[in-house]
Amino acid sequence: MSIKRYRTSEKLSRIVTHGDTVYLCGQVANDYDGDLEEQTRQVLARIDDHLAEVGSDKTKMLHVMIHIKDISQVARMNAIWAQWLGDSPRPARTCVEAGFANADTWVEMTVVATL
Repeated sequence: MSIKRYRTSEKLSRIVTHGDTVYLCGQVANDYDGDLEEQTRQVLARIDDHLAEVGSDKTKMLHVMIHIKDISQVARMNAIWAQWLGDSPRPARTCVEAGFANADTWVEMTVVATL
């Protein structure tokens, strides 16, 4: 099976495909000034963009690992998540509290999907 790497930098590839599996690196917001809801929207938009780049979409997500700055705020993030998913199939999901290198980061999501 071939491995393809997209948006590669010195540190990482933002997207990797192996066969029919898509791996997205941890996605964070573009604007760290936004609140949890705004950062969540930005992260989900980046996921949409990256999946589309390789011919996939959110309906094909298998697993999402969510890191959130303050687990007591997960309901706020879940509200945006539910709006974004709409009627799409639900992926397996893990959500944990985490510290971030950038103190202004609220949420980071890592995705495994299929093509």
